Amino acid sequence: MTKATEPEDLARLFVELANAGDAKGLSELYEPDAVLAFPPGSQTVGRAAILAVFEQMLAQAPRFQVEEPMPTIRHGDLALTSTVPSDNTGGRVQVARRQPDGTWLRIIDRPEIRS
Repeated sequence: MTKATEPEDLARLFVELANAGDAKGLSELYEPDAVLAFPPGSQTVGRAAILAVFEQMLAQAPRFQVEEPMPTIRHGDLALTSTVPSDNTGGRVQVARRQPDGTWLRIIDRPEIRS
């Protein structure tokens, strides 16, 4: 699997893996104890639970597109990334952490923020 060498890579990789129907690959974009604020109104904690959510989501065969990124904010090994959503949900925001090998994984993901 291709790894994110920059935090901004995570959004592109998410789209590529989701459109390929690769739920396991999607879950591997997250740290083992990551938090995903999905389904709306709930939190999914841990890579195994995130995998289950993505398996259910991809069973619906959604199509994703790369969205316009907002400027990344970095602080040491942490990065705040966000995109302007194409589905009018108000915004998407993620926190990623640099791993010991220099790659990046998501630790917090809020895919929908209603404005």
